[in-house]
Amino acid sequence: MSKIQQPKTTNVLTSPEPDTKIHPVWEYTEEQQAQIKDLREVRVCSSPFALSSFLRRVFAPKYAASITLPESDPYYIWEQRFLNKAETIPRYMRAAKWKMPDAQKRIKGTLEWRREYKPDLIPPDDVKIEAETGKIILTGFDNDGRPIIYMRPGNENTERSPRQLRHLVWWLERAKDFQPHGQESIVIIVDYKTTTLRTNPSVSVASKVLTILQQHYVETLGRAIVTNLPFLLNFFYKGISPFLDPVTRDKMRFNPDLVELIPSSQLDAEFGGEYNFEYDFETYWKQIVDFCGIAPDGTRLPGYFDGPKRGSQPVSEPEAANAEEPSPIPQEENENDSGIATANGSPAPSSATASVESAESGIPEAKAAPDVEEAPVVAGAAVAVVVA
Repeated sequence: MSKIQQPKTTNVLTSPEPDTKIHPVWEYTEEQQAQIKDLREVRVCSSPFALSSFLRRVFAPKYAASITLPESDPYYIWEQRFLNKAETIPRYMRAAKWKMPDAQKRIKGTLEWRREYKPDLIPPDDVKIEAETGKIILTGFDNDGRPIIYMRPGNENTERSPRQLRHLVWWLERAKDFQPHGQESIVIIVDYKTTTLRTNPSVSVASKVLTILQQHYVETLGRAIVTNLPFLLNFFYKGISPFLDPVTRDKMRFNPDLVELIPSSQLDAEFGGEYNFEYDFETYWKQIVDFCGIAPDGTRLPGYFDGPKRGSQPVSEPEAANAEEPSPIPQEENENDSGIATANGSPAPSSATASVESAESGIPEAKAAPDVEEAPVVAGAAVAVVVA
């Protein structure tokens, strides 16, 4: 039976399907919980800034707390925002294979990088020009509730510069904004359909991307899908293969049947789905910035400090024309008490999980349930093609 052609739409999909079960959902053994707890301490934040009630209640990492910025530093509140996210410490523990010295080293390195790069405070206008041709598009969710980033390196529109890398980082941060409650990873689909050797990156650029992904977005990038890979570009992957972790390399997906991984209603029609998305730059850009509550200076609008207001829908083009421009508030006033919901506004359900033994560390490693395909870390090679 032929697929029904859906009408074109410019609306961004900001929530997974209502019946989506978030995978993987991590559960930890008593020993693992003890290790995570060892990195934490119950601490009521004494910051002069008015942090949200959620952040005042959560745990702050003990080790990280000993190396964090002083409260007088302007970036202090944003560093605490990152550290106080429920999944931050567990992600670094998993990435370190539950080896405490390695986890501490990783967190320290990421904090130093974030202080210099400030990925959560990149002003939209700083990278807007990079998005004009839609070489990176964030919309939709896979079967497991992971946000989807589509990358089309053939749509490259600028010369190589540090701004291209900031553009990628900006989208990684927005993808994390899109993550529904309980989901810690994302999907990246790289489409080589119109890519040429001119738009393919150098190994040095790919190496820089790998450093950011593997060191500062640990356990975040869940599945790498590469489509329409030309034969002539195979040499590129051979060139950057030495930089890839063997697990990463083994888990990349080349030209899979995407309808098996992504609900048809969430999959771009260009890849066999029913979501007939039409890219209109200004309409798309406004929807993303509005949904994530990004202020012109890169901070957050009132009510968006802890993330998007779930259940809210993107502003349509006619509505956008009449919408009143909200004004940003000082960092200390940001407050958000919104909940997390799926497309129909109901909480996203979760699934059971199981643990297996980790021979390397001797500690049971947190694992997804047997019915869940193990999520790979995205290959930096695939991501690099859009920042070069």
